Amino acid sequence: MKELVSRPELCEECSRCERICPQNAIRVIDGVPVHCLHCAKDRAPCLNICPEGAIVEVDGAILIKEDKCIGCGLCRDACPIAAIHIDESGIARKCNLCVDKEKPMCVVACPTGALEDSTDFLVEKRERVAKELGRLKTIMKY
Repeated sequence: MKELVSRPELCEECSRCERICPQNAIRVIDGVPVHCLHCAKDRAPCLNICPEGAIVEVDGAILIKEDKCIGCGLCRDACPIAAIHIDESGIARKCNLCVDKEKPMCVVACPTGALEDSTDFLVEKRERVAKELGRLKTIMKY
């Protein structure tokens, strides 16, 4: 499962992620990349409020089925981080994790690593934790 992780401390506000997103679904606000968090299915306000069943969960990603969307805006209004917008054609849009690509385009475009897919982020984090645990083990002489 792909997952998008933002690291605001690395964001330089270059706006490359905003410009490259095919869904126009990411914004940088005060150095923080804001995008859909793909909430768990049972806690996704947009999915649970959609009257047409146009929002679905697929492998952990919350996606909008454009052919079912009626553009009512309930999903937009329900999203606690304003990650959904209604485009000029009246269809709801949000991050779809670039499901047709190997990696999200914003991740590829980000020059600083402020946006990552979770796989890379978790591998790096696990390595840092293992290193720190090894250091602590030496200090505490287990």
